Amino acid sequence: MTNPLDANFNDYKKAESQALKILQEMKTASVKPLDIELALLVAIFELHRDRLPSEQIGGIVRKHLETLEPFYAADSLPPDADT
Repeated sequence: MTNPLDANFNDYKKAESQALKILQEMKTASVKPLDIELALLVAIFELHRDRLPSEQIGGIVRKHLETLEPFYAADSLPPDADT
């Protein structure tokens, strides 16, 4: 039996996998990262548009970035950077 936390994580991983597939498809539509970035941000605003004001959506995006930046910063360090 799966507990609610595991179920939420599994749902997230399914959504993340689908998002990465969509990203790959988007790369065939445009090679310009800026086009893809803006399109993904528009999708986030559209996701919340009927429920939240734009300022709150922007705050959600900023908080997610604050959470993700350290993870990706640590992941992108050169192999000998921890010595």
